[in-house]
Amino acid sequence: MTHNTLGRSNTTAEPSLAVLVDSYTPRALSLARRIVGCDRVAEDVVQEAFLAYWRNPAAFDASRASFAAWFLSIVHHKAVDAVRRETALRRRTDAFADLDGQQVAPDVSEVVADRMADARTRAALAALPAVQREALVLAYWGGYTQREIAERTGAPLGTVKTRMLAGMRRLHEGLSPATSAAVLPSTRQSGLVQEAV
Repeated sequence: MTHNTLGRSNTTAEPSLAVLVDSYTPRALSLARRIVGCDRVAEDVVQEAFLAYWRNPAAFDASRASFAAWFLSIVHHKAVDAVRRETALRRRTDAFADLDGQQVAPDVSEVVADRMADARTRAALAALPAVQREALVLAYWGGYTQREIAERTGAPLGTVKTRMLAGMRRLHEGLSPATSAAVLPSTRQSGLVQEAV
């Protein structure tokens, strides 16, 4: 079944939203279930995808893809976003439960190692070009998708992806053991980095 939304006049023989829901829900649910692993969340994902189409049917461009391919890509993106949300929520909930459940003082060596790793990460981030640092901070600490970062910064999506990849490579180089002496020379001299790494 092809779907044309470019001319939304009543004279065209385009299917109604109800027909689209009947036609594409089984495949969309199957895809969403494979990604999220939960029927309830998969149903929410498919509903969000249909709602996104209903709000902006002009987003579909028949010259770029078939409706099925386009719609299933929307389902895929929304399912991945749902997994990210659920993971972040679970992480926050687990962290809160851990804080509530235990009032044990942390091991001093673990605190020192964590702070050194944090300092190394901050130093490596500071060494990145501003545009790469911004993209990585928005993605990993802000929780934004690459598309949201592109919208927020006004940069093309491909540019955001390139900045993130280049930034991750530079971070990897900056955080590798061979370069840790350059990142934190004063701690290296005291011998603490050798024990933590």
